[in-house]
Amino acid sequence: MKLVFAGTPEFAAVSLEGLLQAGHEVALVLTRPDRPAGRGLVPQSSAVKQLALDRGLPLLQPAALADPATLSAIAAARPAAVVVAAYGLILPPALLALPPRGCLNVHASLLPRWRGAAPIQRALLAGDSTTGITIMQMDRGLDTGPILLQEVIAISPDDTAGTLHDRLAQLGARLLVRALATPPAPRAQDGSVATYAARISKGEAEIDWRKPAVEIERQVRAFDPVPGAQTRHEGVALKVWRARVDRGVSAAPGTICAADPDGIVVACGSDGLRITELQRAGGKRLAVRAFLSGSRLARGARFGPRDA
Repeated sequence: MKLVFAGTPEFAAVSLEGLLQAGHEVALVLTRPDRPAGRGLVPQSSAVKQLALDRGLPLLQPAALADPATLSAIAAARPAAVVVAAYGLILPPALLALPPRGCLNVHASLLPRWRGAAPIQRALLAGDSTTGITIMQMDRGLDTGPILLQEVIAISPDDTAGTLHDRLAQLGARLLVRALATPPAPRAQDGSVATYAARISKGEAEIDWRKPAVEIERQVRAFDPVPGAQTRHEGVALKVWRARVDRGVSAAPGTICAADPDGIVVACGSDGLRITELQRAGGKRLAVRAFLSGSRLARGARFGPRDA
């Protein structure tokens, strides 16, 4: 089938690769403009752009899709359908109406749960036991279109946003190919049970030790690999990468109750958090044994934005 593909990060590149392996003709690829990244703020190509260039696919990087020149280029490609995966731009009505089979979206949740930009992180933060992929026929709303296909996967107790992302990306590519091969009957979403997955803000990365340990442990997993759950000790920023709930710990929230090779135990609003992997600002991710060999954490000291 002749397609136009729109996507930006690695999640989308996996779907594009799946379409190519299935023999679809991708007549045009759309991805976001290059963005500055790293300490040098060097413009960096998206994963989708890199794949398109490797495969010699026609590529556009418009700042907006309502631009007449962009719409003309898409129309000239004469796609049977437009496929969207984690693109980052809203499709205008003129584009939604252009292809005969409409516009399909690969979304990393079981819609109508977690409509929006950060469904993987929000599912982890909420403590959901399952998530999945939805292939949706796009309409003018935000992830509100009819559902074509869905498949559920379990969220394991040690899943991070990174591990869950990788599993969902592979599942999304498989379901997308199925949806294009045998178009299923669309079914409307029940908007009354919809939830919204707002984009992750920088402030959400800061650990509030007054919260229950179970919530902070979810935060650690939801923000791995980015932006990383963060706290401070004596004014120095620390990122917490791996931790587990330690039941029965009771002290003022943020208090370090133990610091040994088995973990740094920090009191929370209820129970404690045993940190087993962390990172000092400017340093590397370290297992707790290696971290403590170069840092002294006294029992009774405090973690938090303002050390007590």
